[in-house]
Amino acid sequence: MVAEPPAPVLPARCDVLVVGAGPAGSACAQWLARAGLDTLLVDQHDFPRDKTCGDGLIPDAHAALQRLGVADEVAALAEPVRHVRCVATRGGFVDVPGTLSVLPRKLLDHVLVRAAVRAGARLATPVRFEAPLLEVGGSAQRVVGARLKHGGSVHEVAARWTVLATGAAAGPLQAAGVCRRHTPSGIALRGYVHNDAMRDRIGQLQIVWHPRLKGGYGWIFPAPGGVFNIGAGLTGSHVRTRRGKGRMQDVNLRRFFEAFCEVYEPARELMATGTLQGDLKGAPLRCSLIGADWSRPGMLVTGEAAGSTYAFSGEGIGKAMETGLLAAEAIIAQHPQADGDAQARAQYEAAMCAVKPKFDLYETASHVNHRPWLTDLVVWRARRSPRILARMSGVLEETQNPGRLLSWRGLAKLMLE
Repeated sequence: MVAEPPAPVLPARCDVLVVGAGPAGSACAQWLARAGLDTLLVDQHDFPRDKTCGDGLIPDAHAALQRLGVADEVAALAEPVRHVRCVATRGGFVDVPGTLSVLPRKLLDHVLVRAAVRAGARLATPVRFEAPLLEVGGSAQRVVGARLKHGGSVHEVAARWTVLATGAAAGPLQAAGVCRRHTPSGIALRGYVHNDAMRDRIGQLQIVWHPRLKGGYGWIFPAPGGVFNIGAGLTGSHVRTRRGKGRMQDVNLRRFFEAFCEVYEPARELMATGTLQGDLKGAPLRCSLIGADWSRPGMLVTGEAAGSTYAFSGEGIGKAMETGLLAAEAIIAQHPQADGDAQARAQYEAAMCAVKPKFDLYETASHVNHRPWLTDLVVWRARRSPRILARMSGVLEETQNPGRLLSWRGLAKLMLE
């Protein structure tokens, strides 16, 4: 008989219960604890734990890490990178400069969760979210905590606020009564390959478009220690049926990954001459701040649970932390007012609405993934125009509107500049 792990110390109540200790949940918990709120952070896994992701840290992630006071700690662990190499369907490429690095989520998330604990948040793992606790009476049924499970034991924790930061899985969203779309926005498969011989050859974040990768792209990101994160993903992987239910497109994701290795020589060589560490792993994505309610009375939904990943690029680490901080700021602004529920929800919803247009721009730009031949035009013009290359760098730094390049109007203008 396998011995059950010791039960974590779960208090009967707290000011804020944060469910999920990924980038969104840990950022939120740290900010709340800094402000003096009694914060309980729970996760279904012990740390450090693996997380399927591309692991790329772009400027928005670095800015959030700076705010959270862990930028130096992350920089000491991460592989610094100076460019994103955009590889078009015919093999032409352009290197876009930016503030970039790569750090496996097993390390990054552990840094973030430790920072939350240092700030005063209490961490309990492995703990699974079962369902919200609801206030008795009243039409709105305010969330007043959660029922949590550890092994065979169930615990009820009362909380003034509950923050749901459980990632792309639909189960917790359904249990919390905030799920609007059961299917994800996209799906990806990645692996880690150790290959010292290619360390000097792949020094950029490489993103590859090709007709055989229609609907998505492949990537190779150099991680520390001669390890590479290699993967392929589909944006818009699930389509709606006439009855409104979602289903995945008729695509074999493993075959999609194999196609990437077949059409892109560096990927083929990396896999052929390197050592795969562990298995290839898949994961769903929730994008464009759609698919879930952002709040209900007593609960805020943040991070990828709220859809905090960009549809075009699949980047979500920085945006997860940003939305986690927005949730914390809304709660802090109204604490400890007894009637602050509506105001906190309104502040959070307004903040999410303020950033939603940027997500919409990347949703529009994602049409390029379904028309990969357009990347030949963008790369061809960027190689000949420093102004267009600077604009691409601005998109990476989020100082430029991606629609200026990747909308139909923007693409048409490329021919005239």
